[in-house]
Amino acid sequence: MSSEKVISTEVNGLPPLTPEKSEGVSSSGRVDINILLNRARKVKEKETRTNLVFSGLILSLIFIVGIILSF
Repeated sequence: MSSEKVISTEVNGLPPLTPEKSEGVSSSGRVDINILLNRARKVKEKETRTNLVFSGLILSLIFIVGIILSF
């Protein structure tokens, strides 16, 4: 019988110890500034959207309380 060794890159759901190539790092180890800027823009858009949702909720709460108090 032959025995085969099974090598797993992830043990118990943990990431591998060696970093894999990501989209932001080129083969020479340099980081593309455009990818970093796009990532920062996405984070900023998400924060802006969250702030708008909370502002809308607060304004609607004030409006509803105003209607209730006017009766």
